[in-house]
Amino acid sequence: MASPVALNANGEARGPASWTATALTPGRTLDPLPPGRILALMPPLRSSPKPHPGRRPRAVVLGDLALDVVLAPARPLEHGTDVPGVVRLHQGGSAANTARWLARLGIRTTLICAVGRDGPGRALVAALARDEVEVRAARPAGARTARIGMVVDATGERSFVADRGAADLLGPADLRPAWFRGAAVLHLPGYSLLGHPIGEAAARAIALARDAGARVTVDLASAAPLLARGRPAAHHLVGGIAPDLLFTNAAEAAAFLGDAGLERLLEFAPIAIVKQGAGGATVLARGGAGPTIRFTVATSPRATADTTGAGDAFDAGFLAEWLARDRPGTPAALRRAVVAGHRAAARQIAVLRAELQLGPE
Repeated sequence: MASPVALNANGEARGPASWTATALTPGRTLDPLPPGRILALMPPLRSSPKPHPGRRPRAVVLGDLALDVVLAPARPLEHGTDVPGVVRLHQGGSAANTARWLARLGIRTTLICAVGRDGPGRALVAALARDEVEVRAARPAGARTARIGMVVDATGERSFVADRGAADLLGPADLRPAWFRGAAVLHLPGYSLLGHPIGEAAARAIALARDAGARVTVDLASAAPLLARGRPAAHHLVGGIAPDLLFTNAAEAAAFLGDAGLERLLEFAPIAIVKQGAGGATVLARGGAGPTIRFTVATSPRATADTTGAGDAFDAGFLAEWLARDRPGTPAALRRAVVAGHRAAARQIAVLRAELQLGPE
C-alpha cells in the first residue's frame, strides 16, 4: 500500500511527494475481510487515560470520506421515464461525518482515510479542513474517490448505491503511530472493519490507539455488510475488537442479535448505545456486581426530509460529552452524553446540508 500524505485545505500533498499504490483494476470487487485476519492483529486491552482538566480531548476517526450524490424526486420514480426533483452533491462518509461534528463540537479531530487523485477528493478534503478536521489521507493510484448514490423519498427514507472506490484501499502501512499519540478515543464505523485492506488498517489503528492509551468505540453502521458472512462471524469480529463502547441503531441491533434481547450487546462491550431515531436512545451498561444498567433518554421528534448523517452526528455529540467526564461510565454521565448526542443529531437535520463545491464558484 501507499505511503500516506497529509493534505492541506486545497487537497494538495504535504509530505512525501513520490509514492505508489496498488491500482484498482476496473470491475474489481473488494472482498470482505475475514474476522480472524483482524483479530490476529489485535493488542491486549489496556486502561484508558483520564481527561486532562482544561485541555481539549483529541479524537481519531478512521474510515470513509465520500461524495454523496443525493436524488430527491418530487414524486415517486416511474420506470422508463423521468420525474422532476433535486440532485445535490454533499460531503459524505460515516467516518467523515462523525469527524466533522467532533471538530465542530470542540474536539481536536483527525480523520484517517483514502481518497482518489481527483477533483471530488480535493474538494472533500477542503470541506473538512474548513471545519478544522486534520485529514490524513492516502491517495491510491487508479482509484477514484468513493461515491454514494442516495435516493431520498418523501418520508425521508433513503436507499443507497455504494461505489466505495478508494475508501476501502486504506492499508495498515498507511498509518503512523504519531497520529494516535495523545488521542483519547479511536472511533470506527462498521464499514471500516469489513473491506480489504481497510479492515487490516482498522486492526492496526486499534493496536496503535490502545498502545497510546486511547479508548476504542465502534458503530455497527449497517447490518447487511456486517452480516455478509453470517451472524457468528459478525459476533466474532466485534467481540474480538472488544470496544469500550458500541453504538448501533434498533434495526442493526435486531439483525446483529437475532432473537436475543438488547442486553446481549453487553457481551461485546461494557457500554452499548441503541439509537432509535425519534424514539430517543437506550443506554445499556454492565453493572459490575449489581444489575445491568438500562434506561432510555427521550428526544423531541422533528420533521425532516433527510436524516442523512444524523446517526453520525449523534455519535460525535455523545463522544464529545463522554470524553469530558472523569467517570464516563456512571448513569449520570451516560445520560448527559446521550442528551448531547440528541442535540447534535437535531442540528444535523435542522437545515439542508451545504452543497459541495467541486471547483471555483
